[in-house]
Amino acid sequence: MSEMALIDNVIPRTDVVKRAARIGAEVRNFKLSSDLSDQTIAAINRLLLEHKVIFFRDQDHLDDAEQERFALRFGKPVPPLVLGTTKGTMSILEIDSARGGIRTDNWHIDSSCLDAYPKIAVLRGVVIPPVGGDTVWSNTAAAYLDLPPPLQRLANDLWAVHSNLFDFAVMACPSEADKKLYGEILTRARVETEHPVVRVHPKTGERTLVLGSYVKHFVDVPKYDGQRLFDLFESHITAPENTVRWNWKQGDVAIWDNRATVHYAAKDYGDQRRVVRRAAIEGEVPVSVDGRCSVTRVKLIKQPPANVI
Repeated sequence: MSEMALIDNVIPRTDVVKRAARIGAEVRNFKLSSDLSDQTIAAINRLLLEHKVIFFRDQDHLDDAEQERFALRFGKPVPPLVLGTTKGTMSILEIDSARGGIRTDNWHIDSSCLDAYPKIAVLRGVVIPPVGGDTVWSNTAAAYLDLPPPLQRLANDLWAVHSNLFDFAVMACPSEADKKLYGEILTRARVETEHPVVRVHPKTGERTLVLGSYVKHFVDVPKYDGQRLFDLFESHITAPENTVRWNWKQGDVAIWDNRATVHYAAKDYGDQRRVVRRAAIEGEVPVSVDGRCSVTRVKLIKQPPANVI
């Protein structure tokens, strides 16, 4: 059966609506569940590879446990790196604006400090502010294709160090108490990995840019020059033509290919509360254009005390 026929057999193409020219599609009239057939899961995965991020409205029937069970249909779970899990689950990361937790209003690849960082993420809207709080995704394969050939060749040769010490304790924490908590967390979880700036997607063969806010520096490039290179490549990644913006409603679910996207959650909702919960699936170690694999430089992860979330 062809890939097109596979999708049409379980998800009518009329229910798959593109949200932007280069990235993003909404799947309508569909109920997510861990009980979906293998054929349906394969069709969802094909849509994901095609559109990079797919959206589902009206999934209020999902709770944390069922969200996790559904996500596990795509592979092995990745436990949260620096924050605790939601009760009763192994891998659900809660991001709650009322807790002063990690800010996500920066362009990033989830947990790119890991060697085999997540390949897929499943995010559910739990508490959504009446205004604001959208998330924007960008297609890093399209961004690579937009680079002029000389910049593509430069990117192919570059490697970058990704670290979870990318100003978590300073940038991401709005209060002194939060800074202290994150300082304690980061003594238990410290990870640095060298990734190629361009990886070859293991399923599509596309070349995708691997950058975002976890980047600490480029290998063998002075900081001054590296910052300008980073800004140059990021400007291509975040060009509006490569992006899609999702206006959340409670019960929405977004699933994205974390190997071919970066994303940004807008913090434009004032004092309103915003809660989203994410399950992530373990990915493959990135491979560069010339066949080299990412290398872990530092990996120190200790179990937190029982009373620390």
